[in-house]
Amino acid sequence: METRTAPLLSLVFSDNDREAEMPESLPPEDAEGNIEYKLKLINPTRTRFEHLVTQMKWRLQEGHGEAIYEIGVEDSGLLAGLTAAEMSLSLKTLDRMAEKLGATVTPLRVRQIEMENSENGEPVEVKHASELLVRKVPDDQQFIELRVAVLGNADAGKSTLLGTLTHGRLDNGRGRARLNVFRHPHEIQSGRTSSVSHEILGFDSTGQVINYTESRRAEDICENSTKLITFVDLAGHQKYLHTTISGLTAYAPDFVMLVVSANTGIAGTTKEHLGLALALQVPIFVMVSKIDLCSASVIERTTQQLERVLKSPGCKKVPFRIHGRDDAITAASCFTGENYCTAPIFFTSSVTGENLDLLTTFLNVLPQFSSLKEREQKIQDHPEFQIDSMFKLQGTGTVVGGTLVRGVVCEGSKLLLGPTDAGEFELVQVRSLHRNRAPCRVVRAGQAATLALADSDNIVTRKGMVLVSPSLSPSSCWEFDAEVYILYHFTAISKNSQATVYCGNVRQTAVISSMDKELLHTNERATVRFRFMRQPEYLQVGSCLVFRDGRNKGIGKICKVCESSVTKSASAVSDAGGAGVGAGRSEVRKVGAEVGKLKTFIGKFGPGVGKLKTQVDEVESIDKTQTRLG
Repeated sequence: METRTAPLLSLVFSDNDREAEMPESLPPEDAEGNIEYKLKLINPTRTRFEHLVTQMKWRLQEGHGEAIYEIGVEDSGLLAGLTAAEMSLSLKTLDRMAEKLGATVTPLRVRQIEMENSENGEPVEVKHASELLVRKVPDDQQFIELRVAVLGNADAGKSTLLGTLTHGRLDNGRGRARLNVFRHPHEIQSGRTSSVSHEILGFDSTGQVINYTESRRAEDICENSTKLITFVDLAGHQKYLHTTISGLTAYAPDFVMLVVSANTGIAGTTKEHLGLALALQVPIFVMVSKIDLCSASVIERTTQQLERVLKSPGCKKVPFRIHGRDDAITAASCFTGENYCTAPIFFTSSVTGENLDLLTTFLNVLPQFSSLKEREQKIQDHPEFQIDSMFKLQGTGTVVGGTLVRGVVCEGSKLLLGPTDAGEFELVQVRSLHRNRAPCRVVRAGQAATLALADSDNIVTRKGMVLVSPSLSPSSCWEFDAEVYILYHFTAISKNSQATVYCGNVRQTAVISSMDKELLHTNERATVRFRFMRQPEYLQVGSCLVFRDGRNKGIGKICKVCESSVTKSASAVSDAGGAGVGAGRSEVRKVGAEVGKLKTFIGKFGPGVGKLKTQVDEVESIDKTQTRLG
């Protein structure tokens, strides 16, 4: 016990962390969430100790394996403080509680409180309040995982920032760091991301960064990490906006990191990406990059421009500038529940490495956004695995990759794969599972994985398919109703307008078959019925969607799925196809008759045309001879 507590005490009372001091007061304690206030934990009885352990277990479950303990703080948020002896005993008790659950304790920050004499106002006693991070990987998981989507305009430095973070090497100012994250040769040549790529950054139990500096393989990073950040690097150029929207809807990130270049400010697709993140209700934090290229006045101008946009009625965010470790911890610990309206702003450079340590501190403390109740509900639902990639391996067969939206999938699970182009579902069996390039036996809701399927060689897989439980009796749909809101449209949307619909892993062109208004303009709402153009899809009521036609964009939520329209649409297509074939044959007969008449005409006048051509050739020959002699 002493070996565990001694380093903890030395870190808490170390002068090196004086920069990361706690605020003077905290908000009142919330019964929900993963933050617990304790005035003191001194020599508790056995019954009291068991109660404290149960309470810590609850807070860890609320934080999905992470909890923050404030020692020396009353339930009202007042920092009362403890003496050195009291703090030592309280930390020993906290360490015993964590050891009982198999968790680790890491000090975050400490505040020194000087108690004044009421008579002369002189300080008579020095007390401390400490903030500590308790972390325990859930028993059913290898590590705690967060997904962060990286958005921003082209040339903002997104890939360079990820390359610096995940590989531990600074950039040379000419884009060397981004070469580590590019996937295609044309991306290296142009310097622009055009696809969706994934990079990982790990943290151990003490909060130390684990990346490719010491680990050569992704498997090693996963094995040595208790917390893993998966970055989804998305394209920033307007040309690849469809890829960016697909990545946002398909991978369901927990947070969005919006990268803004300090020298160019809000430009290009920055506002579009910000609007998409707000429409999908994903919490946002902002990175102002390339601060080494700008003066302080330029950085301040860009920051003020960014703050005006975040404070605007459309965003309703509270900007919070991060200037120190204390700010980073405060922003991360409060970035949950109703407080996701805050938007932390970091100022970094991938060339000098300035403030990158503040970003890693923030990511280490950052909790999961979803609550325990939401996670448990998703896990208890029937499985639904959304497919966004597929390939075949020799000796293995069909392998599909994607995200498990709800439920649990394990080896040997029998699921329905579909819908096919005909709208049908086929029974398949999960042969094996992999997560982060390592084999695993179970995948739970919210996790990304690849699944090897048996009995699926004759099924043509595509993006947009799903693997669902047979208990759901799934059916595909051609049509669905959605309550939509128009973010922007150059003129107005009307019946028979077409747009590309993005919903989860589904991306397909659809036509508006009906709507409750004649015209739909910018900032207007309506209930619209969409009809897919290519093949039926699997959708669920309540799913969020984004639809886009060029620069015209809108968002919505599915309120009705017309399951009965599957058969109707199929028969309608069949009838329409039969009618089209009949009409086509009639036209062919007409054209054939006209061709016959033309052949008859050529047959009658063909000899005369031949004689006329011979005479013309003779005249041209005579003209050439006369010209040569003259």
